[in-house]
Amino acid sequence: MRLGIHTGYWSAGPPEGVAEAVVAADRLGADSVWTAEAYGSDAFSPLAWWGARTSRIRLGTAVAQISARTPTATAMAALTMDHLSGGRFVLGLGVSGPQVVEGWYGQPYARPLARTREYVDVVRQVLAREAPVTSAGPHYPLPLPDGAGTGLGKALRSTVHPLRADLPIHLAAEGPKNIALAAEIADGWLPLFYSPRMDDEFRGLLADGFARRAPERSAVADFEVSATVPVVVDEHVERAADKVRPFLALYVGGMGAKGANFHRDALDRLGYSAACDEIQAHYLAGRKDLAAAAVPTEMVEDVALVGPSEKIAQDLRAWQDTAVTTLLVQGDATAVTTLAGMLGGAPSPAATTG
Repeated sequence: MRLGIHTGYWSAGPPEGVAEAVVAADRLGADSVWTAEAYGSDAFSPLAWWGARTSRIRLGTAVAQISARTPTATAMAALTMDHLSGGRFVLGLGVSGPQVVEGWYGQPYARPLARTREYVDVVRQVLAREAPVTSAGPHYPLPLPDGAGTGLGKALRSTVHPLRADLPIHLAAEGPKNIALAAEIADGWLPLFYSPRMDDEFRGLLADGFARRAPERSAVADFEVSATVPVVVDEHVERAADKVRPFLALYVGGMGAKGANFHRDALDRLGYSAACDEIQAHYLAGRKDLAAAAVPTEMVEDVALVGPSEKIAQDLRAWQDTAVTTLLVQGDATAVTTLAGMLGGAPSPAATTG
């Protein structure tokens, strides 16, 4: 299992210490660093800025929002990043949820799986550069059909030759069909709430997708599963869990509408429906402290690594037996150095994720 760093979302401004963390992780052999976007900072700019000081570490978006850019614009950003980084870029894509997609990006949310499939196809056409890019739609028709514009649209080919036609594309997915889709059309899966006790189910969903995978796609053996995992090292388990509870409360209560929250659905499938009801009710009523307090310790321990280093080492064994190929740490310098030591790396204490 490889080690990566997930820098997370920005709050009011850039998180402190991330630039130094990325440089240290690069110097000391970490596999990858990943950035995120929702409706604040974007994912590409910080990755380019921080990544410019590195030479080895892979640079990934986890995730770039599909609705934020047309597929050709995303492909342009990806091939540009890949050239500038010397072939180290990984394009992670996600559909987000209807609140963000329709409320922030002003795009329709319907049919996320079909949109994703069509989007990835267009991106791959740009990267392959075998012919002018065309798409029958219906979500991303290229060129724009007669009657929808001036009628002067022309199928075009990228002026820039991509450094890698096979630049890896990973998909964020939480629902069963989305996970299978990632295995079918992408080079990796970016799970948010992975739990080792759900590993058999996750492997089954991936197998369903692999069975439909086109022969020209990358080998199944090379498929990556890069799971974002909060890590808090503390002698007291409850004190460590307290640092993760607000994060889970936000996703259960605030990252989606009451009846359309795919993050909450993922935790429901872990058996926490009753707890999620209470968390969501508090959060939607503005009682964020109570929402966080309602997050059970068991839920935290299912999707995070918390407590003394000895406990984390023991809990990590279950993760190492899963389909996860890269563990993306969300945590401070102690978390990163602790996990690096356990996984065979040695990032220095300067490697904080902010």
